[in-house]
Amino acid sequence: MPTDRALVALTDISDNLDLAQGFVQGMTEAQFLADRRTFYAVTRCLEIVSEACRRLPQDLRDRHPHLPWRAIMGAGNIYRHDYDNVEEAFVWRTVQTGLAPLHEAVRSEIARLAG
Repeated sequence: MPTDRALVALTDISDNLDLAQGFVQGMTEAQFLADRRTFYAVTRCLEIVSEACRRLPQDLRDRHPHLPWRAIMGAGNIYRHDYDNVEEAFVWRTVQTGLAPLHEAVRSEIARLAG
């Protein structure tokens, strides 16, 4: 059932957004840039977020036109295939400033589907 698939994807997105933000909690940018383990963990979370967004039905994405869905879904390809060009500072900025709108939309969709 599409609703079940969407709910699984939304839950994966929410969980990995929480993880990414939790991994950097209390860190400065300098600490993050020096910590390869955290960089790899956060990058993996963002890769999962990207892939899970691809699994969302188009009508769900259409309800949130303010989000850059194409960029979010395409980011996973960069993390997987162009990994040597992923800049730690870009990942840091993404986690610090770019996730809140997506997380808000995901939470509202989970609540909508949960009933």
